[in-house]
Amino acid sequence: MDCRSSDQDVRTPLPSTARDGLKIVIVGGFGVGKTTMVRSVSEIRPLSTEETMTQAGVGIDDGASPGKTTTTVAFDFGRISLNEHMVLYLFGAPGQERFWFLWDRLFAGTLGAVVLVDTHRLADSWYSIDRLEHHGTPFIVARNNFGEPQHSLDQVRQALDLSPGVPLIDCDARRRDSSKTVLLSLVQHLFALSSARETTP
Repeated sequence: MDCRSSDQDVRTPLPSTARDGLKIVIVGGFGVGKTTMVRSVSEIRPLSTEETMTQAGVGIDDGASPGKTTTTVAFDFGRISLNEHMVLYLFGAPGQERFWFLWDRLFAGTLGAVVLVDTHRLADSWYSIDRLEHHGTPFIVARNNFGEPQHSLDQVRQALDLSPGVPLIDCDARRRDSSKTVLLSLVQHLFALSSARETTP
């Protein structure tokens, strides 16, 4: 396996004031935009384990995302500083079923997750949600809009059978500001859950 960095330039060194590191995992179906999100928002050159899809993967990896030529075979890794003290370490999980065995290890030490969904392939998100619920990992759901949405957020919530307490937001994983908003929404959700636990007798 050839682990390599993307061509993106190094952006920002880790602040000397950083003291809180949070591990975040981005999960979702094959080709939904996880690698794109990590690349768009990371302030360092992200580590990528993307490999070129070959003839051996025909009928296995290419069915859900026509035109896709590469695939993540381990994970993507990036970093973003939310403020002078808090840093998020981002792990993008592989989407193909044959690499799902890696997920349990990626979830270890994770404070929260983003489930990235494509409304054209909502069923691809069910496994992600099931595994997060199984591990008791808090998560939010982000609808990745590469084009005009065909369903309302309420319809997406109903189709995924999300509880009212799970935030569901829109995003464009190609845009840094949009991806950062998703991560901030997750952090706010984690803080809200933590505060609720502290106030519960």
